[in-house]
Amino acid sequence: MARFNRIMATALALLLLALASSGCWNRRELDELGIQLGTAVDKVGKNFRVAVQIVIPGEVSSRGSRSGNAPVTIYHAEAPTIFEAFRKLTETSPRKIYSAHIRVLIVSEEVAREGIGKAIDMFSRNPEARTDFYLMVARNSSAMEVLNIMTPLEKIPADDLYYTLDTSSREWSPTTRVSIEQLIEQLVMEGFSPVLTGVKVLGDHKSGGKLKNVQQIDPGTNFQFIGLALFRGDKLIGWLNENQSRGYNYIRDNVSSSAGSLKCPDGGNIVLEALRSQTKLKVDVVDSVPVATIQVKNVSSVSDVECDIDLTNPDTIVKLEQQAAAKLIKTMDAVIRHVQNKYKTDIFGFGQALYQDHPRLWKQMQPDWPEHFQEMKVVYKVEYQIHRIGTTNDSFLKYIHL
Repeated sequence: MARFNRIMATALALLLLALASSGCWNRRELDELGIQLGTAVDKVGKNFRVAVQIVIPGEVSSRGSRSGNAPVTIYHAEAPTIFEAFRKLTETSPRKIYSAHIRVLIVSEEVAREGIGKAIDMFSRNPEARTDFYLMVARNSSAMEVLNIMTPLEKIPADDLYYTLDTSSREWSPTTRVSIEQLIEQLVMEGFSPVLTGVKVLGDHKSGGKLKNVQQIDPGTNFQFIGLALFRGDKLIGWLNENQSRGYNYIRDNVSSSAGSLKCPDGGNIVLEALRSQTKLKVDVVDSVPVATIQVKNVSSVSDVECDIDLTNPDTIVKLEQQAAAKLIKTMDAVIRHVQNKYKTDIFGFGQALYQDHPRLWKQMQPDWPEHFQEMKVVYKVEYQIHRIGTTNDSFLKYIHL
């Protein structure tokens, strides 16, 4: 028994020694890496310019002493291809760029119009890069200018872009979040063209990168998400405005919450907040013409009353529901007609719905789908329900003494 115990003790010691002496073949020390959180891709002449936002650990650490310097820095390089430009960053960066924590990828309009596939191919092949970061298109500015803005609430600007888009897409229907994984899936999907949210710089582009931009209550420079970028294949072909973007997101079942106003009968507005929304899309072929049925179920509450209206009357609620449903149908129909007439590309996934439900019909129509898409009819079925009217039945506004 004593001999057995000695053997076991020796084996255990050897095992511990092996574990202590062995190392991971691809281990990387943190102080040897530049943690990349944001990336911007622009065109400069015939070259691509890649800019990366790198975090400065000492400036964002909760325990470390802060010098008052910027929490991030930007390195950029130009080359004929994106991968070469990315590797060329080592000419100025003292550390190897590590992309496992990337949050956002911003591409300029020029890059998007030439084809966004080139910009995302490298990231799809990179085993280090995560696949849940968001993509966006810079409007009326370079992508690097968007990445170069110091932001007040989040220390790291790339985090600010990520969380702002994430929050906006959940609370405000005209924006949408698309990860690289989702974008690639949409690019190769039958009968579907992708969209990405646009972002623009507000204020002075040059002063946005200075620390003083966040040392005031109202920053002189900021960014704003605005409109949706339409693609045909991987090429940008145009933009949707705010109301059109809202209609698109309702059709695509991207709306979890939002807000919109209705006109009261005697003037003024009443605001409804969408608590939840669900859209079902179906496409059939009738007399050789595709017919789409969009079925929306929306549950909302009254959030703001700026008019004289009796919310205790059930007939009033019914009329508001009918009015809201009609407005939603009008919004969805307007964006469909706009895209059919101007862009002739199926960003709504009607072709994908036909492919899933009627694969044989889709095979026949696929070669001429842009023409079929232009001619297709749409049937709307909207069920709008107002479940709550707030904590008060009546507005105090009509009782104010003048």
